Amino acid sequence: MMRLLVPVIVGLGLSTIVVGFLLRARERATAMNSLMDLARFGEDAFDEAEEAQIEEAKSVIDVSGFTRGAVSLAGRLIAQVDNQGALAASLEKARIPLRAGEYVVVGACVSTVSALVIATITNSWILGGFIFALAVFGAVKFPALRTARRRKALSRQLPDALSLIASSLSAGHTFLRAIQMMCEEADPPLADEFGRVVFEVRLGAPLVDALSHMSDRVGVPDLAWVVQAIRIQQTVGGKLADLLHTLSDFIRARDEVRREVDVLTAEGRISAWVLGGMPIFLLIAIQTLNPGYAKPLFSGGGLIALAFTAASICVGVVVIFKMVKIEV
Repeated sequence: MMRLLVPVIVGLGLSTIVVGFLLRARERATAMNSLMDLARFGEDAFDEAEEAQIEEAKSVIDVSGFTRGAVSLAGRLIAQVDNQGALAASLEKARIPLRAGEYVVVGACVSTVSALVIATITNSWILGGFIFALAVFGAVKFPALRTARRRKALSRQLPDALSLIASSLSAGHTFLRAIQMMCEEADPPLADEFGRVVFEVRLGAPLVDALSHMSDRVGVPDLAWVVQAIRIQQTVGGKLADLLHTLSDFIRARDEVRREVDVLTAEGRISAWVLGGMPIFLLIAIQTLNPGYAKPLFSGGGLIALAFTAASICVGVVVIFKMVKIEV
């Protein structure tokens, strides 16, 4: 009974820490959005109610002493390993509202809880350690996967956004006003990124430079071409609305090709996920339902067989993903 009770207590404690960090991150993101919305209208639009809202948002942004201590400790450890701030940059690109220290603490807690649950269910600490390593690997790769998904969403929204901006320009609006109108009509994440462009322009940055900063931030090749075309147009002249319409048609055609490629390679991606996940699922299921059946695998030569099998699965999954990855 105690063998089951200890992992449950530890798991509940770590889960509470994770939930606390995530709630704090959500409150901080909401508070920052509130401050940006209030700042949009300038100083003359602030009244006493808005000043009270700002103070409330600032109080939400401040973290508690316990949270600050944990984040500070994790931050110092990360600073010794990650001198270039790669983790913080990846979290920013993925729009994950967590600091580097917070993300490490959350990832460590989730990995520990997952390992404890699997080790308790299967009665095998070797499987628990494997799940811990797998969870750590997933936490490392999660910002990159989220960034890639966000880039794909931006690429799909970009042609319609360019068409909307071009139509606004044809109606007589300025370029900045056309972008503002597009932000009001578009959905995230494109509206969020162009909203940051508007804020940078209001802070004094040139519009083309703000667009270039957005292109560098999101890393979408199509958007980089659009910014370069706009920069050339601003230099040599011409009708910007026609240019944006042409770019929109070109990017939409490229997006159709990408979607067709995704459809043709979907079977390969699914096969990689199935072939990679099924052995792990079967081993956990067998160890849970009949622990004695797989017992020889966790001692002596069985560990060598498991290591070789895991390496073979990883190599096979990587090869399949390399085969189905086609750049358009």
